[in-house]
Amino acid sequence: MRFTALVEVRSLPGIADPQGSTIESALPALGFAGVDGVRVGKAIRFQVEAPDEAAARHQAEELSRRLLANPVMEEAEVRVWPVG
Repeated sequence: MRFTALVEVRSLPGIADPQGSTIESALPALGFAGVDGVRVGKAIRFQVEAPDEAAARHQAEELSRRLLANPVMEEAEVRVWPVG
């Protein structure tokens, strides 16, 4: 069975996010008041073949832990769903 996995990687709280700060400081000039806490990350989407959703999630989490995110500075959120 094929599954789509989406891994969202973002900086841990307390880690500087200069891109997020730059975006946040530009928002009032663009008319977006009351927006704060902007954080920039990355999203990685891929498909995986697995016997069930739990196995697909495990594989995506392992890939995330070993390759996609630096656990010292980043956290990753994994979502998995069947293709189609």
